[in-house]
Amino acid sequence: MAEAPDAETAWRWLLERRPGTRGYYGGEELFAIAAAAHAEPRLRVLYPFPSHGTLKLLRSGPPFDGTHRDDLPYVICDGPPYKVSAIHRGPLGEAATPREAAALVVAHLPPDM
Repeated sequence: MAEAPDAETAWRWLLERRPGTRGYYGGEELFAIAAAAHAEPRLRVLYPFPSHGTLKLLRSGPPFDGTHRDDLPYVICDGPPYKVSAIHRGPLGEAATPREAAALVVAHLPPDM
């Protein structure tokens, strides 16, 4: 699977559903959440990482060598309702729409973001 070299490319490939890339086989919920997250300027600068029914957002892109901080909120794409959670913090809330889920992620970003 091809990994995009940077956040801007990763968003473009995800939203275009580029074959052979991460998220290509995601369901309609993933693409709706991705579009809503991309519309949020604070999320658009993060690297989108769809995996196992979630849309995670990473501070940096590849290489994925185990040194990444995986501390940002993410959306579980099996809604509605869409669940927003974070590793080490647990469930953060639920949202009725992809747009509300993206706003919930923004509301729970760390202060340094």
